[in-house]
Parts: sequence; C-alpha cells; structure tokens
Amino acid sequence: MENKIRYELEFPLTSSPQLLYQYISTPSGLSEWFADNVNSRGEIFTFIWNDAEEKARLASKKTGEKVKFRWIGDDGKDGEYFFELRILVDEITKDVSLMVVDFAVEDEIDESKQLWDNQISDLKHVIGSV
Repeated sequence: MENKIRYELEFPLTSSPQLLYQYISTPSGLSEWFADNVNSRGEIFTFIWNDAEEKARLASKKTGEKVKFRWIGDDGKDGEYFFELRILVDEITKDVSLMVVDFAVEDEIDESKQLWDNQISDLKHVIGSV
C-alpha cells in the first residue's frame, strides 16, 4: 500500500461554531454535505457514497471545536489514516473557518483537495454561508 501524505486545508465560513459543529459531528449533519448517507452505531460511523461504503471510528471530539474520524480497514481494525475537521475562530475578528486535515497518495493530492473544495461548497450551501 502506498504511503499517504498529510495535508491541511482551511475554508472560511459564515456560520456560528455551534451550528457548524452540528454539521461536522452528527450523522444527519454529515449526510447533508459530506456523504450521500451517514449512519452511526456508537462511535462507528458508516459513510455511503453511491454504492461505496466506508467505516470510520469517531477517534476524538471536542464539542464545538473538532471531530476526528479514523478509517477502519477491511480487517475491522483502525487504520493508519484519519480525517479531522476543526473549527477555528479568530479571537479578534470572530471569523470562523473550517480546517480539514486529511491524507492522500502523492499523485492524488490535487484531486483530493478538489473533492474537499466541492464538499465544503455543498456545506456552505446547506448552512447558508454562500
């Protein structure tokens, strides 16, 4: 398996941190912009896109601030890779942005970043931050 490279993206949003947190931490919120459908059983989240299904464990969360999902391999064990969604609030301007931490194979980083651009665009439409 190829090693993946960590990268970070920051997206400015017009939203309250509390509202944004609902969209990044709950199955119903995530299914409105991140995947076609999201189900959870305890800390295991199932993300469904078309006919593809991926499972991830909610590895950590800090209410109102961040969530981190660790992908689960075909063997049912936690994988090496994760994605994290972090809400950043500028102390002075109170501007809100969403920091995305993810991994991709080197020659797929641009494609992966484009996918996040599209998904965050969907999120902005859902929360009215266009």
